[in-house]
Amino acid sequence: MSPRSASVNEELRRRSRERLLQATLELVGERGYDATTLGDIADRAGSARGLVSYYFPGKRQLLQSAVHRLMHRTLEEALECEPSTQDGDERLARAVDAILGLARDQPVLMRTHMAGILQAEGFVQCPEQQRLAALLRDTVVRHGTLDVDRDYPLLRAVLMGAVFAMLVPGAPMPLVTLRTELFERYGLEWERGFPPGDGDDEPPGASAAHGRTADFSRYFERPRPAADEDGRATEPRQPK
Repeated sequence: MSPRSASVNEELRRRSRERLLQATLELVGERGYDATTLGDIADRAGSARGLVSYYFPGKRQLLQSAVHRLMHRTLEEALECEPSTQDGDERLARAVDAILGLARDQPVLMRTHMAGILQAEGFVQCPEQQRLAALLRDTVVRHGTLDVDRDYPLLRAVLMGAVFAMLVPGAPMPLVTLRTELFERYGLEWERGFPPGDGDDEPPGASAAHGRTADFSRYFERPRPAADEDGRATEPRQPK
């Protein structure tokens, strides 16, 4: 049997990493961080336990990368949805609504993510975080700025603060209140973005309580199975 090509090996590694990220979102969202083990994640992903450590230093870093993927793809969807627009105000409004919507719909994941950032290892500079940062920086530029290196971190900070305020146990702030403050701060009209409708100001996690479960599959590519030189579908080997 001929050795697999470098391109096939690279595709297999990418697919394995994708499955691990998706499994992390699913399990932590369902069970919480402490009740989810790396072994659980590997089992859900259909991967060998050793692959988790091969791609990620630990569970905290894996979760941050997974949530950054969720944030990046959610923001990307919001910015590019129809009707397509390059208007700076509209794109910033969509960005604000996308992040606030995540805090409302995925409170366990977002709360755990925020807690992880405050740990000693801090912010994980992973490819997913860099894609999220690029989208937010571009949004700031399109909205209009003379100093993107100042205004991008400021936007990131106010969004993180709003997420934190929505998710404080026992004293959450309503989405509509936070949206109003952010829209006034950036001079955005209320009708921009995705204005809240009936039920959009319910407590974080209410959608899950109503029986609506999260489907993360659209955030992860489903390519054709990779094949070896003989045309057989293959899976990555556990690294030694």
